[in-house]
Amino acid sequence: MLKLGLLGCGMIAELGHLPAIQQTPGIVLESVYDPRWERSLEMQRRFNAKHAYPKEEDFWNCDFDAVIICTPAPLHLEHVTKAAKYGKHILCEKPLAMTVGEIEKMIEVTNAANVKLYTGFTYRFSPSALEIHRLVRSGAIGEVRSLRLIYLWNLHGKWQFDASGNMIPSKLRVGRMEEGGPMVDCGVHQIDLARWWLGSEVTSQRGIGVWVEDFEAPDHMYLHMGHENGAHTMVEMSFSYNAVSKEPRSNFQYELIGTDGVIRLNREEHSFELRNSHGTQYLPWHPEKNFRGMYNELLFALTNQEDRNMPLANDGLMATQIARKATNQAIAKRETGSQKNHSKMLRAGKDVSKSLIPADSAEPAP
Repeated sequence: MLKLGLLGCGMIAELGHLPAIQQTPGIVLESVYDPRWERSLEMQRRFNAKHAYPKEEDFWNCDFDAVIICTPAPLHLEHVTKAAKYGKHILCEKPLAMTVGEIEKMIEVTNAANVKLYTGFTYRFSPSALEIHRLVRSGAIGEVRSLRLIYLWNLHGKWQFDASGNMIPSKLRVGRMEEGGPMVDCGVHQIDLARWWLGSEVTSQRGIGVWVEDFEAPDHMYLHMGHENGAHTMVEMSFSYNAVSKEPRSNFQYELIGTDGVIRLNREEHSFELRNSHGTQYLPWHPEKNFRGMYNELLFALTNQEDRNMPLANDGLMATQIARKATNQAIAKRETGSQKNHSKMLRAGKDVSKSLIPADSAEPAP
């Protein structure tokens, strides 16, 4: 039986990790911890954790084999370092850290402690993503030459209500933009998929930003990547797509274009198909995330000491490095017109825009 502890009981833990842990045979939820004691107790009750502790040190001293880190990205280095100190294997949510240097430090401390550090790239474990991996390896569309990976959404909208009932900028949105924006937050999944599906590293890249809102990082981004094998990937990510629409919808799709056909998945259409010189196959469609699949793979990896499809620390490092560099490229190359005509955060005809991120807070462009 694999015993897990979970650190950080926010939305991603509540909606993704904890239900999957509870539903995976062979895994037991030994302990949970959140700085909000009442939140720890709620998650312990709802997901049948054996223990919940009011003090973090008591959590680390609990008898579990691996820790799931679901805290905000700025805290990941601290918590990975503590996990290594206590000899716990680690599955850490993406992005793995705020900077490449922090991830390199994580790899150093976990290697020294002889513990595993995995990155929470849940998209790999969707049955559709696994089938794409198999199809690419089998040559179903010949040599893959181009990938188009698109995720445009509203990040749950631009506004929220405060305790007095006033509409204010979404704290979730502001926090995700301060951490780096859509390419760093969500685009790392697509970057990881491109590397994993192709089995080919990225040798060149360029990031281009669009500022719908006046944050420092762009809230809509394009990333072009060139791979060692000659293939090219285009990733398009957005937090501003339908952000103020009364009836918003998202746009999520994969397209892999090869010398003998195309693989296409569209989430909104619930469609997944292969078209090549032999004909057309309509394949079973699945959502892009699969937490249960990730936990089944984690159980296999730690039980058999075989990583198989688990995303390693280096996968998190490469995805973060590419996403950060692309975002910094976009910031550094922001068009003059965009700089002079700042976007506004508008509500009911009133300008409520602010400089939410100081201009000097970004990492220097590489």
